[in-house]
Amino acid sequence: MRFKLVFTFIVFCILSCQKQKESTTPLLDYLPKNASLIIKVNNLTNLKSEFKNNEFLKPLTSTKNYENILGRTKALQFVQSDTSGILAFTEIDSLNSEFIYVSDKPLSFINPDKDESPTIESVSFEGRSYKRYEIEQSTFFSIELDRQILLGSSLNLLDDIIDNINNTEIDPILNSLFETSNIDKSASVFLNLEQSNWMDEYVFKKDTTIRFSGFADWVTFDIEPSQDFLQLNGISIAKESTKNLLSLFKNTRPAVGNLSAKIPANTDAFISFSFDNYDDFAQNQKDYLEAPFKRDSVFNTVEEIGVLFIENKKAVILSTYGAENITQFLEDKSNNNAIYMGRETFELVSNKFLYEYFNPLLKEFKANYYTILENTFIFSEELDVLQGIIRDNSSGSTFDKSMLYETARKVLADESSIVFMANAKGMEDILKMHCTKELLNDFNKTEASNYIFAGQIVADANFYHTNLLIQKKYKEKERNTISALFRVELDSDLATNPQFVKNHRTNKKEIVVQDMDNNLYLISTKGKILWKKQLKGKIQGKVSQVDLYKNGRLQLAFTTGNEFLILDRNGKEVAPFNMNFPGGNLNELAVFDYEGKRNYRFVIAQGSKVYMYNSKGKIVRGFKYTDTGSPVLAAPKHIKSGNKDYLVFMLENGELKIMNRVGNTRVKVSEKIEFSSNNTYLYKNNFIVTDKKGTLYSIDTKGNVSKTKLNYSEDHGLDATSRTLVSNNENILSIKGKKVTLDLGVYTHPVIFYVHDKIYISVTDIQSQKVYLFDSNAVAIQNFPVFGYSMIDLDDIDNDRKIEFVCKDQENALVLYKIN
Repeated sequence: MRFKLVFTFIVFCILSCQKQKESTTPLLDYLPKNASLIIKVNNLTNLKSEFKNNEFLKPLTSTKNYENILGRTKALQFVQSDTSGILAFTEIDSLNSEFIYVSDKPLSFINPDKDESPTIESVSFEGRSYKRYEIEQSTFFSIELDRQILLGSSLNLLDDIIDNINNTEIDPILNSLFETSNIDKSASVFLNLEQSNWMDEYVFKKDTTIRFSGFADWVTFDIEPSQDFLQLNGISIAKESTKNLLSLFKNTRPAVGNLSAKIPANTDAFISFSFDNYDDFAQNQKDYLEAPFKRDSVFNTVEEIGVLFIENKKAVILSTYGAENITQFLEDKSNNNAIYMGRETFELVSNKFLYEYFNPLLKEFKANYYTILENTFIFSEELDVLQGIIRDNSSGSTFDKSMLYETARKVLADESSIVFMANAKGMEDILKMHCTKELLNDFNKTEASNYIFAGQIVADANFYHTNLLIQKKYKEKERNTISALFRVELDSDLATNPQFVKNHRTNKKEIVVQDMDNNLYLISTKGKILWKKQLKGKIQGKVSQVDLYKNGRLQLAFTTGNEFLILDRNGKEVAPFNMNFPGGNLNELAVFDYEGKRNYRFVIAQGSKVYMYNSKGKIVRGFKYTDTGSPVLAAPKHIKSGNKDYLVFMLENGELKIMNRVGNTRVKVSEKIEFSSNNTYLYKNNFIVTDKKGTLYSIDTKGNVSKTKLNYSEDHGLDATSRTLVSNNENILSIKGKKVTLDLGVYTHPVIFYVHDKIYISVTDIQSQKVYLFDSNAVAIQNFPVFGYSMIDLDDIDNDRKIEFVCKDQENALVLYKIN
């Protein structure tokens, strides 16, 4: 079987330097024999979406290795499930594999390509009835048991698993790891490295000593992919009874490395080994090598060993807390010495001693030259490498100031037993040295030059914390610019404008948006899809947030064409707010909270019918205005002025109805208005609205009407607060009477936002794809290209006094921008 590229080359980075059956999780009973790669899937739908939107992994989908690994698992593209499941692989030979996916019920099959339907037929095999699916040249089988559904690429595999379900011996380590994996992540990966010979054959050249087998017994990772990074957090297990590389760090404590301040900033790859007690390391080394003697005390002051790669050349650096013994040892092996930039360099006549003392951590390295920087010893195979290290130390151009180091250290822990960092060049050089050409070719198809690669092992009591990362490079952002925090492609094009909502647990913002297939998404501001819910229709207008139970927990309230729904934090419907309206044609939901005490009134207009519900989902019987006599054009508005409430309805027949709480007329407007697409607002204690001819109507609380001919076109825009009036007509933007001439274009309606208690006005030119941002005094704050055409939503997503906005771009993907 071909092992998944992303796992192989990251774990390789670490390696490159070199009972009775207990109660188990029921799904583990369905594992194939000798399964070496097991993936626990907590949410299959979310996992597929996260990997689809990871920019580093996207190019791999077109490679031969991807086809070899996941070609047969294309079946999972047609599976939708929010229940837990297991994906496991078993090897036929080094080039072929079979898979099985086991899930608790329910599990459904979908076909994303609506032009091609799957071929489904019943087949019988060894006395059992299976379903056979064939779609897009992918064939797979399924069978339903009492509580589980099994999906697999082979009838033989499925049948063998069912036959042996009561005889399955589950490794107790796997069971423990499985139970402690993070259920909040979309998936967790479990690697049985004792069964990894096939991976060694695939990944590594035949003439290299690097191998997966012998690194540890088990490795497990929780997967956390986002658009710009892929992070794998987990642990590695090295049993006492087996000889593994990680056992070299048994009974040692991780340390804070300091070699990054001694090596050059242009280092392409760097790996460091550290331990708090050399004697413990030496004893572990003796056990590992099965050596008949104990090492002497020459290097017993070493705390950290580093290997660095610079332009296809290697160097080794040792950090010590005492240099006397090592200095004397090296003088006895030295021949010539020279001075370079005030530092003495030495040539060594014996060059294999580092391997002899630090095997298996250091291999295939000839210590031909060395120098001493304080208590640090630096060795190189070529003199120019040593001179370059001296030169960069003198100028202060060291690795700890590099973008690679800064980006990696934002994620890695301070203390490590093993830490690895590399840029794309460093990864390529290491792969060339030890890996197959096929694997190297796949790596070169990624956009690796934009990423850093890092890994970390931290020794603990009986296991090793393991942290692996592929991260887009960190860059210092320029001021007065914008930067995209993430871009997410959903299953289909966006149907609604994205909108910020509040996460009541963190007090930060998240994003809701709906696609053309009527899927509603809640997305974190890290670009992670938190959940997806299939709706029966498109959401009308905006989503409102309410606190039905007055406990600080917020719900999402909205209407579609024929439904009124309220969803909880997890996307589940809140009864009884899952109401259907025969005939559809619902307007946007209006939510009124008269006194600000969360005694909500939910108002829904369907044609000329008006329904008002309370917080328990009951019709408010005291509200009389249930039939307007003419279709309602927009969501009714609740406007408070002084101590009075006004409910405003714009009707298709031109009537502007201004009612009180019970639905009686509070302000009588005698004049009929041919309403524009703008709503009604309260501005300076008057109700204002415009008509299609660009006339502004102002109505006082006694019903007196005054008109101002603005000579606006029909598609002009309007927004207002009690003290700020904003309008735009063609390329003229007016803010509180101050006119701003914009570039010629086609503009969205202006929108007023409150951020940090300040007013901002935005308008977007959908031709030039540029957003203009102003303050309430018509002073330009920013204008910038966003490659988008929707109205934006503007806010401070993390409560850190910064401004972000979300929109959809010209390819109908969701983009979150940050204003720097």
